[in-house]
Amino acid sequence: MSAISTSSLSKTYVSSFGKKKVQALIDLNLNIERGTIFGLLGPNGAGKTTLIKILLQIIFPTLGNATILDTDISSYKIKSRIGYLPENHKYASYLTGGEVLRFFGRLSSINNKDLDKKIDELFELVGLLKWKKTKVKTYSKGMMQRLGLAQALINDPDLIFLDEPTDGVDPIGRKEIRDILLHLKSRSKTIFLNSHLLSEVEMITDRVGILNKGKLIREGTVQELTVNKEEYRIRLDDDKVNLERYSDKNISIHSSGENEFNVKVDDIRTLNMLIDKLRNDGVLIKEIMVQKNTLEEMFISLINKEENSEKAV
Repeated sequence: MSAISTSSLSKTYVSSFGKKKVQALIDLNLNIERGTIFGLLGPNGAGKTTLIKILLQIIFPTLGNATILDTDISSYKIKSRIGYLPENHKYASYLTGGEVLRFFGRLSSINNKDLDKKIDELFELVGLLKWKKTKVKTYSKGMMQRLGLAQALINDPDLIFLDEPTDGVDPIGRKEIRDILLHLKSRSKTIFLNSHLLSEVEMITDRVGILNKGKLIREGTVQELTVNKEEYRIRLDDDKVNLERYSDKNISIHSSGENEFNVKVDDIRTLNMLIDKLRNDGVLIKEIMVQKNTLEEMFISLINKEENSEKAV
């Protein structure tokens, strides 16, 4: 079952006099399974915020359609099952943290008896229990992010949209927020995560989508996106062996350090032929590892490739 599904979703912004059009989303097809953490990545202006606003019906698509929890996004009833933490969220400075959660709890029609218990549980979850009665104007940026996360969870949603949830949070706080998100996933919650901290996304997401200029240019698991197909690192037990001499038209081998070599082959069969040859020659192999980039390296490479291909047209 899908938590989010879009079909040919497009959004075009038109200037006041209709002279200028900006395509913020172009023919977007996306399917996110329930009970997963999905990361949406893209440079500024890629269309990430536009997509979230369309799914929340803050703005409306030009073309296409979408569903949330198998319900058309136009249905107001589905809103009660959604939590949302916007980027750069602000709360009235004269309210305490507890009063902020009470305000949003009442908006969600939670009765006072259940709300008191819920507020305490959420403050404990995000590590702000001792700050419950403190005015939010004294909160640090990291504390505001934690409060925002608690606010997004006040109605016990099935689907949670988080826009930069770890922005301004220190490393320990980011680890705690990651743990919270994984805990929510274990309770079959679906999390739609938009973040510029790619290392954070890489640690917890099940799948990642990359937007650029309104187009979904890549989507898959972190493993699928970061593994360099048919590239390996081979570490030997003998520093006297130069593996580069085994290079041929189907195998490219270059030294990458002491006893280590980067190997690029045409396919897995070629790799096994190389291994058989090394064994026959008495070469001792200590380790073979698939080469992979970090998600950030892959992202930068992909966006640069897209930009260069557009310039070449």
